[in-house]
Amino acid sequence: MRIDQGFQRNSRRLRWAACVLVVVAYAATCDTVLDPFRTAPAPGSPTREQLDTLLAAVESVPSRPRPGGYERGCSGGQACVFGPAWTDANDAAHGRDGCDTRNNVLGTTLTSVAFQPGTGECVVASGTLADPYSGVLVDFTRADGAAVHVDHVYPLATAWDMGASEWTREQRIRFANDVEFNLLAVNRRDNMDKGDKTPADWLPPHPAYHCFYAGKYLTVAVQYALPVTDADRRALADVAARC
Repeated sequence: MRIDQGFQRNSRRLRWAACVLVVVAYAATCDTVLDPFRTAPAPGSPTREQLDTLLAAVESVPSRPRPGGYERGCSGGQACVFGPAWTDANDAAHGRDGCDTRNNVLGTTLTSVAFQPGTGECVVASGTLADPYSGVLVDFTRADGAAVHVDHVYPLATAWDMGASEWTREQRIRFANDVEFNLLAVNRRDNMDKGDKTPADWLPPHPAYHCFYAGKYLTVAVQYALPVTDADRRALADVAARC
């Protein structure tokens, strides 16, 4: 299915879910940090009914295809299939605003943000992340920028295998830089552990954020007409039952 057809079919029907989950994406930036032993869904998480609606809308495949040809890198003759990392030259939200995508995510997610002098409200110098995967506070400084990663909730390598290999280059660049739907500022350790794993193999270490993560993952899948595997569907349905 072409991505533009997917947008037309899904955007109106699921706009309400997208809006809810865009707000939820940054719900962890509140001043109160969750109790690390809390198992109830984090405040602002989608309900079971919302997740069930998303599950009903997403397509599924028996297993992850492996079409080959995925090359994220853009140097040394690599294919650069999703465009240069964090390019501002994209038509997603915040695209072409003069700031790279990573700084867009940091600037809209962190609290107590200070910007680097001379960059306007663009290059983030420092701030605090209420991590949406672990629930802990992470101090960010530009000098130690690796402490905070920007995660593709629906991983790029997975998207390539599940249908993005057939998209246009412009559509893939949009997906890779979609601040509104697919990007989250998260702690380094969990992002490294997640890699390109999908919900059948990885969920946030803090159970309180499972509902939030399931909602984000499914919203991206529906918005971009990307399927989930049967194993992912079972894992996401199991999460939804506890939301």
